[in-house]
Amino acid sequence: MPEFFNVLPPDEARKLLLENITAITEVELLPTVDALDRVTRESIRAPQPLPGFRRSSMDGYAVRAADTHGAGENLPAFLQVTSEVPMGKPAAMSLNVGQAALIHTGGMVPDSADAVVQLEHTQRIGSRDTDRFPFEIEVFRAVAAGQNVIQIGEDIDQGDVLISGGRLLRPQDIGGLLALGITRVAVVRRPIVAILATGDEVVPPDASMGPGQIRDINSYTVAGQVVRAGAIPEIMGIVSDNLDALREATREGLRRSDMLVISAGSSVSARDMTVRVVEELGQPGVLLHGVATRPGKPTIVGAVDGKPILGLPGNPVSAMVQFDMFGIPAIFRLLGQSKMPARNWSIAYLGQNVASETGREDYVPARLDERDGLLVAMPIFGKSNLINTLVQADCLIKVPLNKGGLMRGDPVEILFL
Repeated sequence: MPEFFNVLPPDEARKLLLENITAITEVELLPTVDALDRVTRESIRAPQPLPGFRRSSMDGYAVRAADTHGAGENLPAFLQVTSEVPMGKPAAMSLNVGQAALIHTGGMVPDSADAVVQLEHTQRIGSRDTDRFPFEIEVFRAVAAGQNVIQIGEDIDQGDVLISGGRLLRPQDIGGLLALGITRVAVVRRPIVAILATGDEVVPPDASMGPGQIRDINSYTVAGQVVRAGAIPEIMGIVSDNLDALREATREGLRRSDMLVISAGSSVSARDMTVRVVEELGQPGVLLHGVATRPGKPTIVGAVDGKPILGLPGNPVSAMVQFDMFGIPAIFRLLGQSKMPARNWSIAYLGQNVASETGREDYVPARLDERDGLLVAMPIFGKSNLINTLVQADCLIKVPLNKGGLMRGDPVEILFL
């Protein structure tokens, strides 16, 4: 069993956890319109080219490019407009030498035309009544063959991969699928995350507290993080600091879920009990007990048969920070995402000095202000068990592992909450 506080840096600890997670293979077939923020299981190929016909990219006139060669402001080309391309219908007209057809953005380019002259580069001769054909136009700029025309398959060709497997579907992905007539899509089943609170002092949120008792916060804050990450939380309730009760609850939680989160008690004995129970659940068991961060140093990271297990510290700020650090990437890996989505990081400027110790990665709650067009992070100092520090915070300031503090005005990495 790993020694307590034989700590690893966060990146190494996260890598170790992800290496021991097996992605979910079960899929659901959903209407494409309902698949936003779901993850594809396999690559999706285009069943047809897009566009399926040559399409004008702007308003203007469909022409034979050769008829515009040499056209300029001082010596325009003269063309006869014989008809208008109807929107949403085939372009059945045939253009002869010196002829053009009025066309709108997205309209089908006639087979006999090979370019489109932009409307702004032409001028009509005579009457402005566009309902009467034929009429003549002057063309002040020559076009090359294919200019202002979107070719068949130029967007995506038949058989090309539109969406790769393991892709989180975004709004533009939904639009792309529907543009190809793909109205149903196979996505990975959402992971189920069992959340178990422990501690003799912990009571449900709706309970009247007695002396020395605290309400269960972590189950519900972590559940919110689970939902945001695309998984389904299952709150298992509260277990007392009893080895047999904890053993039974963790086994049941792991059986019913794809991932188990234990909000461990605050005492050393409670943490040791959690480590022991996780070791008994299966292989490889506890991967590490201790991460070089503040808050959250006593975090337990493990896995059993490809299912991740986290033992989070009892105080709420530590629990949220550590779940963001390990739980969210674990959910992404369960979903089989081909690459880890970028976490919600940005850069701000520090509004106040922050002290730190080298050898650990610190996360400091902060409020965000805008000053002179710059984002300024003002630290909120408080003990790690004060939930109000996170309620008041907009972000967490990251103090790098080997940085002995940060100075006012320094650019800093922030993680939006």
